[in-house]
Amino acid sequence: MEFKHEPVMLKECIKGLNIKKDGIYVDGTLGGAGHSKEILKKLSKDGKLIGIDRDQEALDAAKENLKDFSNVIYVHDNHDNIKNILEHLKIDKVDGILLDLGVSSYQLDERNRGFSYLGENELDMRMDKSQKLTAREVVNNYKEEDLANIIYQYGEERFSKRIARNICEYRKQKEIKTTKELVEIIEKSIPRKFQNDGHPAKRTFQAIRIEVNNEIKPLYDTVRNCIECLNLGGRLCIITFHSIEDRAVKNAYIDAKGKCTCPKDLPYCVCGAKSFGEIITKKPIVATDEERTRNSRSKSAKLRIFERR
Repeated sequence: MEFKHEPVMLKECIKGLNIKKDGIYVDGTLGGAGHSKEILKKLSKDGKLIGIDRDQEALDAAKENLKDFSNVIYVHDNHDNIKNILEHLKIDKVDGILLDLGVSSYQLDERNRGFSYLGENELDMRMDKSQKLTAREVVNNYKEEDLANIIYQYGEERFSKRIARNICEYRKQKEIKTTKELVEIIEKSIPRKFQNDGHPAKRTFQAIRIEVNNEIKPLYDTVRNCIECLNLGGRLCIITFHSIEDRAVKNAYIDAKGKCTCPKDLPYCVCGAKSFGEIITKKPIVATDEERTRNSRSKSAKLRIFERR
């Protein structure tokens, strides 16, 4: 299947990275390489792009899309391991990092990956097919309390307890194997009058996907590690798609900026507060009305930018 993916807020990201033509840049969520292609267009032959993705299919598609460029290093890994990746490549610091979080349009469209609540497909949801944990394992083996907590925390689903209880009741009779089975359980768990805000399974599927791919727990540390990997003047651009991601990024940026906690009457700082730079976006950048109309994935997107100083 062709890897179709329109990069979200492409112009805003390129501007935000403030690209130096001979610099080293990292696309930590390479996907179909839409953002990366524009970065490479602004680099000289001495510049370099490191493209990281957990999904081997994404890497294969990116290699095809970027076949005209020779200054790309492809890495099959998780952006959470940014420090180890750069150390392995013998690169000390970089000039910019881009993270476009969440699931890609391709992964949603490729129904056999199990990310979509449309159709009937195997419960999988792995971004990296080589990992063991799948959505099927989560749905069929997690305790009811753990399921409820995941669906509430990662999906912000008000009926999380009812959904978790009904999943556990259903699986007593038979294993839940398909996305269709899970969708039917969710639909029966949510009262009709509360099913007007998008697809009723959207929040639960998001929550299970986040759990399967461990998207939230390491995110704060990943943001801090990315900032530490930047050269002075280097920038980190992160696109998020829901409040849980955005909150983690925002908090990491605030802490990286540093804030003295000493009493105001002290003549100098004794708390040891250290600043790693400045937040460029006081408020997150959102997509234009035109893009939101054209590209549905951009509707909930927020871009936050940090500069190392």
